[in-house]
Amino acid sequence: MQSVIVQNIVKNYVSKKTSVEALKDISFSVEKGEIFGIIGPDGAGKTSLFRILTTLLLADSGNASVDGFDVVKDYKQIRNRVGYMPGKFSLYQDLSVQENLEFFATIFNTSIQQNYDLIKEIYQQIEPFKTRKAGQLSGGMKQKLALSCALIHKPSVLFLDEPTTGVDAVSRKEFWEMLHRLKLQGITILVSTPYMDEASLCDRVALIQKGEILSIDTPKGIAAGFKKPLWAMRANEMFHLMNAIKADDSVESCYPFGQYHHVVFKTQKDGRTKLEEIAMKGHYSNVEIKSIEPNIEDCFMALMRG
Repeated sequence: MQSVIVQNIVKNYVSKKTSVEALKDISFSVEKGEIFGIIGPDGAGKTSLFRILTTLLLADSGNASVDGFDVVKDYKQIRNRVGYMPGKFSLYQDLSVQENLEFFATIFNTSIQQNYDLIKEIYQQIEPFKTRKAGQLSGGMKQKLALSCALIHKPSVLFLDEPTTGVDAVSRKEFWEMLHRLKLQGITILVSTPYMDEASLCDRVALIQKGEILSIDTPKGIAAGFKKPLWAMRANEMFHLMNAIKADDSVESCYPFGQYHHVVFKTQKDGRTKLEEIAMKGHYSNVEIKSIEPNIEDCFMALMRG
């Protein structure tokens, strides 16, 4: 069963001075109980898409449904059955942790006690601070409170817009562990993120850039679509090395990734020999060259090049 269906969604933002195509003919579907990632950089259209699916924004054309309800005609039903965690912390800063949670429970005609089992594992981590004002919480604690508020009415579909942005690595790991446990309870989860490494934590992902979906597949499926050999190279003189690699006519692309430059050649010929020639010509020190498997970010960069 498909929990979310998006068909040919278009959204433009027009002012007197500018016109921005935020979403360009977007189509995809999400299965019930799936963790579906919308992966892309800032400005790719992720927030606009989520606001349309949670009935907070109207599309210019196209249609979409959540749990079988149309996002325009049935907006009241959708608002009662989805949870939405926006990218910016939007809870009441002057209310305490407990007061925020009670407020959101009351809006949906429920109580903390009624659905406590659903949020127990998350809320127990911040419950010792339940009298603290939300504005005084750390980034990770704010994240857990926002998720608890989004879950308190037991939604069937959960929309999380860049939930781990600005959060430390430990809290990010804990958050994704929580999402996988929520999935076991049958909740469909759509999560947007600019972090490419989080794509591997999703069942399927859609790579989006400038309002267009570049690819939709499992993380392994997207990686398998990278057809050319990929090389990693590093030396002490990384900046000069990158310029030298890019200047070679046989190189299709070269991008810095952590401690290495990832290099793709235009043909399938032995890239190692060419990189060794570049290293010898430039007299670089502590050179390392190795063949590697592509990650999601490599695939994203390749798709952007077309």
